[in-house]
Amino acid sequence: MDIRHHPDDDLLLARSSGHLPAGMRLVLASHLELCPLCRERARTLDAVGGILLDDLPAAPMADDALARTWNRIDALKDVTPAPVRASAPPPLPAGARWPAALAHCSATPWRWIGPGMRWSRVSVPEAPDANVFLLRIAAGKYLPQHTHQGTEFTQVLHGCFHDGRALFGPGDFDAADGEINHQPVVQDGSECICLASLDGRLRFDGAIARFFGALVGM
Repeated sequence: MDIRHHPDDDLLLARSSGHLPAGMRLVLASHLELCPLCRERARTLDAVGGILLDDLPAAPMADDALARTWNRIDALKDVTPAPVRASAPPPLPAGARWPAALAHCSATPWRWIGPGMRWSRVSVPEAPDANVFLLRIAAGKYLPQHTHQGTEFTQVLHGCFHDGRALFGPGDFDAADGEINHQPVVQDGSECICLASLDGRLRFDGAIARFFGALVGM
């Protein structure tokens, strides 16, 4: 797999420090599954974070801090967690696979949003408000021109698209924000399937696109 687009070090550091929202963390994790280069970079940053943590001065704690911690752990033993009902992911074409990072999540069947365009809502049990979804767009089709209210993480699972900046293919990762105004166009030869997470909403240039985007939470 020829992966050409990767998360930058700031994003990997945000992951290592636990500062990424759950949905974006899952999209980034799906990239790390496929990219040995980024996995090695992430391991390095994890190790650096551990060293920095060891060098921090000790923080004072209350005398009963340990006892209160054990009491809270004991209380959790009496709580029966609600069962997680993870529905099977929607079917994918040959050559695409459901990322292992999302194995505990559930997803809706493919839903029509326009000619040659379908989507699936992904539910993240530990973060019900996370805006995570799959997009499946036929060859030659495109998303309307848009920018971003917040940040959008996209991981290509199958096929490829060009958005005016670059060509993105299987395994590629993209992070776009309000400074990016683009129109992803799926290239000839195959449909394109992407996993995406939004922090905020897309800002479509056209009124009709804004209407349909609001319906599906984009």
